[in-house]
Amino acid sequence: MRKLPHTAAEDLLELIIRRYERTSTILTSNRPVDDWGKLLGDTAAVTALLDRLLHHAHVLKCGPKSWRTQKRDNAQSNQPVLASND
Repeated sequence: MRKLPHTAAEDLLELIIRRYERTSTILTSNRPVDDWGKLLGDTAAVTALLDRLLHHAHVLKCGPKSWRTQKRDNAQSNQPVLASND
């Protein structure tokens, strides 16, 4: 993966602010939100971003194993992949 630019947190915050309470936003990440401050390099901007992003949010956690890996493993053992709305 490439190193993120030093303005990444501010750029993402700007995007979320423009969309906040105006339209839906879907974000996916393979990193926990606890790591975002360190990953993006600006904990203040990430805190503001997460405040807006998580307000009215539905958070879906798939677990530590990816869906592709789980699907492959279940296909090899002939077990269906089950989805949950929890």
